[in-house]
Amino acid sequence: MKRFIEAELRKWAKSKRRKPLIVKGARQVGKTYIIKKFGEENFDNLVMLDLERNPQWHKIFEGELNPKQICSDLELVLNTKIITGKSLLFIDEIQAFPKALTALRYFYEEMPDLHVIAAGSLIEFVLNKISFPVGRLQFLKLNPLGFVEFLHANGHEKAVQKLLAPPQKLSDTIHGFILRQLREYFFVGGMPECVLTYRDSGSFKKAFEVQSEIITSYRMDFAKYSPSVDNKCLNIVLTSLAQNVGNQIKYLKLAEGFSNPTIKKAYNLLVLANLSHNIPSVNPTGLPLGASASGKKFKSIMVDIGLMHSLCEMNTSREYSLPDLLNIYRGAMAEQFIGQEIALSQHDRIFYWSRQAKSSTAEVDYVIVVNNKIIPIEVKSGSAGRLRSMHMFLNNFKNCPEGFVFSSRLYEILSEQKLTFIPLYYCFSATKSENGFKL
Repeated sequence: MKRFIEAELRKWAKSKRRKPLIVKGARQVGKTYIIKKFGEENFDNLVMLDLERNPQWHKIFEGELNPKQICSDLELVLNTKIITGKSLLFIDEIQAFPKALTALRYFYEEMPDLHVIAAGSLIEFVLNKISFPVGRLQFLKLNPLGFVEFLHANGHEKAVQKLLAPPQKLSDTIHGFILRQLREYFFVGGMPECVLTYRDSGSFKKAFEVQSEIITSYRMDFAKYSPSVDNKCLNIVLTSLAQNVGNQIKYLKLAEGFSNPTIKKAYNLLVLANLSHNIPSVNPTGLPLGASASGKKFKSIMVDIGLMHSLCEMNTSREYSLPDLLNIYRGAMAEQFIGQEIALSQHDRIFYWSRQAKSSTAEVDYVIVVNNKIIPIEVKSGSAGRLRSMHMFLNNFKNCPEGFVFSSRLYEILSEQKLTFIPLYYCFSATKSENGFKL
């Protein structure tokens, strides 16, 4: 199973400006597996310690935090050698002992040539509570498998090559084949264990069982997030977010019977735990888009489309049989998919546009930046004439050269309307923020 992050890890390892690296991401997206794989394939030896499973090793990071002494102690307890330039030191679940995070700055200052990677699923909770000088660490984010990675895991290498190339009009045969694979991805999702289970068994039922297990493990983790947050509220908000993909968030509608501050705290913690992506509304008059991000007007998507399916307890047989992917779960699955692909291709830089007015309201599903150009995105079936909000956006913001419409139809450019219709499966390729994605 290959992941896009592997190319980024290799780039990090070769960089002259390399700093200790923290790999973030939700639980069970494959952080430990992919870093171990990277270490075994690119270094003479991998030195790995898990601070959650082995609390006895916490003592190594107490005291003066001298990197050379830390390495000496690790060599002794792990019975290995740590050699600069040949070893990868991998500290997993580093959030279990926050002082180990603080130690990373000293590795940068005193042993800059040693390759050090740390990972943790709830690491953002610790980063908010400790302080270390800016510029001492680097960060990467690992998301669930995107659709291209899913195709690769299932042996469809020719389709992968097609979808990593710029979007183009494909034959009806290839178009139909890739849409069938995409339908499977809609329900299996990109959590690594779900993908492997489906690949090895060919059974949706077994993949769905894994989804339920992952969600149960997330709910059990809630107690770790913060003792000040109501666990019942967290559970309700998690399900409500899955059911409200594509809708502007109103806290009081997420969990009846709880106060606005209680729901807001639950929502923020789910975002912090990487179980949900916060998507703020922006004013697309100029760059950077994030400078105009609203703190009051925002939407949300889930970390994974398969987990969304499970949380919503969909009637799978009915939804799977719908002829157009845009109609599954009232279109919310397609919007989740596009949002999830953009989160991967744009490194979580994902926004939308909304205008509330007495005379008329308008909303564009997503707004991104490609090659320094602001691009509005709609996820819609049907003709160009039905895209009222998109036309309003392009008329009002002349700095935006064109709009993308993702649907189940074949690729087509409508130059006179400044629209490009792109098949859903080409989302990653069409929205890439850079050309460095390789498998």
